Order: sequence, then C-alpha cells, then structure tokens
Amino acid sequence: MKDDLIVVCGGGGFIGGHLVADLVRQGHRKIRSVDVKPFDEWYQHVPGVEDVQLDLQEREACERALAGAHTVYNLAADMGGMGFIENNRALCMLSVLINTHLLMAAKKHDVQRFFYASSACVYNADKQRDENVTALKEEDAYPAMPEDGYGWEKLFSERMCRHFREDFGLITRVARFHNVYGPLGTYEGGREKAPAAVCRKVIQAKLAGKHEIEIWGDGKQTRSFMYIDDCLKGIQMITASDIIEPLNLGSNELVSINQLVDIVEGIAGIKLKRNYNLSAPKGVNGRNSDNTKIQALLNWQPNIRLRDGMEKTYRWIYEQMTAKK
Repeated sequence: MKDDLIVVCGGGGFIGGHLVADLVRQGHRKIRSVDVKPFDEWYQHVPGVEDVQLDLQEREACERALAGAHTVYNLAADMGGMGFIENNRALCMLSVLINTHLLMAAKKHDVQRFFYASSACVYNADKQRDENVTALKEEDAYPAMPEDGYGWEKLFSERMCRHFREDFGLITRVARFHNVYGPLGTYEGGREKAPAAVCRKVIQAKLAGKHEIEIWGDGKQTRSFMYIDDCLKGIQMITASDIIEPLNLGSNELVSINQLVDIVEGIAGIKLKRNYNLSAPKGVNGRNSDNTKIQALLNWQPNIRLRDGMEKTYRWIYEQMTAKK
C-alpha cells in the first residue's frame, strides 16, 4: 500500500497540505499533490512529493491528475470563511465542476478509493436558527435547504459520489467537515475562518496597544471547531472504512463566538472592548456536530480540546504577524 499512488486534490491548500505532510510521515512514497494556485502560493511543499499545478475544473486536467492513482482525496474547492461564502456564491458553485470531472476521471482510471470533503453547510437552515442548537445528525441534511451557493454545491456533489458508487461501482467516501482550523492556514485576506480571524484581531489589538476588537454579528452565534490533527485522522479512517453514507467529521464542543474570543483573550493575556458589527456576514445562528454515528461506526470522534488547538494556532499566527512586522 505504501507504493500505491495517492493523489491529493487541493494539496496546495490548508487541509490538503497538512494531509500530504501526514501521508509522507506515515511512509507513503508515491504522492501527487495537485492545486490550481501558483507554487509560491501553496501553503506547504513537502519534499519527495510530486507537485502539479492544474485547474481541476477542466476535465482533461482531472484525467491527467488521476492517471495511475489508487486513492484520491478531493479537498479542492473555491471557498473561504463566511464573508467569502456569502459574497461569492457563483464561484463556490463552480466547484461542482471539480468533483464531477474528478469522478469521471476516477471511473476512467479505475481508482480504488475516492474521498470527497463535504461540509456542514449542507444542513437544513431551519435546524440552525437558534444559538442553543440541537446537534446536527447526518439525516438533517434533508429535506434540503443548505447554505446558498456553497452548501448546495456540496450537497449536489455528495449525491454525485453516491450515484457513481451505485451505478459504476466506484468506492466513494464522504465526510462533512465542521469548521477546521489550525496552524499553516489562512488568517487574513478575506477567506479566513472565525478561529484564525479572531486570533489575528486579538494579535493586532495587542501589538497596536488599541484594546478593541470587531466581532461579526452579536457574538451569540454558536459553532464547533475541529483542530486539523483530528480532521486528518478522521479523513483517513473514513476513507479506509466501509461507511457508504456521508458522515459528520467535527468536534461537538459547542461555543459561542463570544466564548471563542474569551479563549483567545486568555491565551494572549489581554482583555478587549468588543464592538459588534451587526451588518457583517455571520452565517446561521447555531451549528454543532452530532457525533453519535461516527462513535458507533469508528469507535472514535474528534477529541482535541478547543483551548489546546487554539493555543497552537494563536502561537503560529503570532509568529507570522510579528515576523512580517
């Protein structure tokens, strides 16, 4: 197995780059990392890996990327935090071309395992209107009313994976990510997610001596956040499993955005005045992962405490920002 070719699509991104590095640490010797970004914009480059720049929205590029592949991890998508998702719905939906053409190429090249990274944004919005949300079970994706744009693309692509499995025998596995964070990720520029954004804002306030922070929304909206190491373990366990239906992959440690700010303030050793931007994108009011199914099927769930993961993330972002300064 260590000599079978593994292709990581979106390998120049945050999760994809960490996955490539983890596979190398495990001793896999044939890894192809594919991303549309120029090489100097990749989040990580791992020695010994075949790095390829391709636009996976194109069918020919997907066929080239998957030639000879045994296992494919599709993490490629045009996406970002809530600010990006709510203002770029068409771009998010165009990612449907990536998964569609990758599935076609996987069928053509007799790929043995195909993993698709879906999102908790597929869940019905009516079940996420209260901050005190009931944790979302896998069946809560239907009747369908996902996040407009990004969520619809993810839900449609889940169905594509299902039907390629049913109609063509391609072994597909799907995980619904719940807010992945960690070092070596985006923390500025508009595509960053809440954990990195909060870290950046707290660090900026600390370095500038201006003890204020802007929070999008009223800060009462709730989420769960999964550290990257848990995500990597879950991806590989699900891919190797016999679980054919989409599975939640997320922490069930629910916190409000205000509580997330509390955590980062504690790490930074600072207390800030909070200014709430009620007109900014904030997403649904509440979202959490019900991990009943993953515990039952894999005897495991993401378990890294938010405080521990945020400390590592904060330290890395602080190093980046002070180095730039």
